[in-house]
Amino acid sequence: MKRVILLSSALVGLGLPAMANEVAVLGWGGAYTVSQVEAYHKPFAEKTGVKVISVDTDNPATPIKAQVESGNVTTDVASVEYADAVRLCDEGLLEVIDPAILEPGVDGTAATEDFLDGALAECFVATDVFSTVLAYDASKFPEGAGPATIADLFDTQKFPGKRGMRKSAKVNLEMALMADGVPAAEVYDLLRTPEGVDRAFAKLDTIKGDIIWWEAGAQPPQLLADGEVALTVAYNGRIFNAAVTEGKPFEIVWDGQVYEMEGWVIPKGAPNMQNALDFVAFSTGSAPLAKAAEFISYGPPRKSSAPLVGNFQGTDMPMAPNLPTSPENLGNALASDYEFWVDHDTQLNERFNAWIAG
Repeated sequence: MKRVILLSSALVGLGLPAMANEVAVLGWGGAYTVSQVEAYHKPFAEKTGVKVISVDTDNPATPIKAQVESGNVTTDVASVEYADAVRLCDEGLLEVIDPAILEPGVDGTAATEDFLDGALAECFVATDVFSTVLAYDASKFPEGAGPATIADLFDTQKFPGKRGMRKSAKVNLEMALMADGVPAAEVYDLLRTPEGVDRAFAKLDTIKGDIIWWEAGAQPPQLLADGEVALTVAYNGRIFNAAVTEGKPFEIVWDGQVYEMEGWVIPKGAPNMQNALDFVAFSTGSAPLAKAAEFISYGPPRKSSAPLVGNFQGTDMPMAPNLPTSPENLGNALASDYEFWVDHDTQLNERFNAWIAG
């Protein structure tokens, strides 16, 4: 990665004044932002007196890149997917975050030892482990007769109707191969070959005419609720939230889930740098990360957070079984390979867009 200015713990300790007593946080909206507001924004503002300005967008990586390249940075902290964080960092668009600024775990374990493998990168601190899953409306199927595997997403004879899928090569190619019988452990090795990519697109061809494309995380639950699709690929937290807080009869198929980490980055030239660093350090502590998991079913990326996760928003429903990281949900799961997507994102999305257009 390109070398950029190191934001060390010494800088944090200087207590340099921010340009304003605020911090602008760019997120994804919906249930995801709600979890962050409750677990991070409100407690941080109460503790520090710093006003947290929360702004939402479909994918924060896009405006971050535009802001830095235009020299008009208005965001201090943004929530992005791991692969985007690595790509933006390589392009010199993000500040390096020294892990020394991060709080130790509640048991005193240093952050570098407490976070899960891969949760800390040069410009990135993970906040959650989320998953892209297959989901459906249980009321549209006889009891016990709904889809059960990722292969069912492609079985339009057994499960007729439209399919909702994210308009991106990422995840769709992986799910296509797993649905075609490729073991999760072999997916990326195969996608690194022309034959593997051809095979994935050939599988997608089998349902191309039945796909309704979505781009924002709020769309899949709405597509299900409106009856526009029979099955949809969706973020697990969105489906859980719709089912539990809105009473929707939605179910998640964990087979073939693709899980990855999401977390904070600081755009190069953030206007309120000190507040940004303080916010990142506070929000990625053991307790705030556990608290966030009580509002949305994304797993915390710190070991010390796991035993702190309680019930869903103060109810009697334990959150642990609803997290992507729960052992019972990892039977046929795939960890998204961020290095693969950093290397192949442009090439595969060009082919993907051409495939859609054709």
